[in-house]
Amino acid sequence: MPDSLHIETFILGDWQTNCYVLHAKPAADSTSPTPCWIIDASFEPFKLIQYIKRSNLAPQAVWLTHAHVDHIAGLPDLRRHWPDIPILIHRAEREFLTDPMLNLSAFLPEPMVVPEATGTFAHGDILDAAGLKCEVRHTPGHSPGGVTFYFKSESVAIVGDTLFKDSVGRTDFPTSDQDAMFRSIREQLLSMLDDTRVLPGHGPATTIGRERRSNPFLGAPSR
Repeated sequence: MPDSLHIETFILGDWQTNCYVLHAKPAADSTSPTPCWIIDASFEPFKLIQYIKRSNLAPQAVWLTHAHVDHIAGLPDLRRHWPDIPILIHRAEREFLTDPMLNLSAFLPEPMVVPEATGTFAHGDILDAAGLKCEVRHTPGHSPGGVTFYFKSESVAIVGDTLFKDSVGRTDFPTSDQDAMFRSIREQLLSMLDDTRVLPGHGPATTIGRERRSNPFLGAPSR
């Protein structure tokens, strides 16, 4: 990963959800907190919170790839530590945060109602993290408001549950759409350069080129 953007991965909860903390590399002589951004917050986010505090980071916002329970369950814990931290999500899933049926937690022992979003983003929005431009790409299918965070200058895409190493996101949930998901992968992800590093919501990282060549769900022979 280039020094201009550091991405720390945390595998959280029983569903092994990948959550990410993004920040610039602090200057060696700096004592001021370094801004950081959190992408998704799953169950038991204590390792993530400890990392932020230990590393003298200052959270600027939480960006959500989508609002299924395993990607939002840690939001109450984050808000306890940083009460004013903004929470941003695609406008199509704003209501998911406070609706256990939509966020798929209704049938868990403890249905989840988490803090409301403070803002939304849409396809094509440009966000700023550590001085780097991040393009929001709407990638619906697994869920209606799924998004990818694309740092073109760093050749990094954080894709949520849309694309995995050798697999793709589930589309058997009530708000899923299989046709939309494959359209999202084809138009929004496979349009990226082959060396783009893919950081998914579960499992190991991969690249666009690898998945283009060998992902069996994308019509290519596995190797």
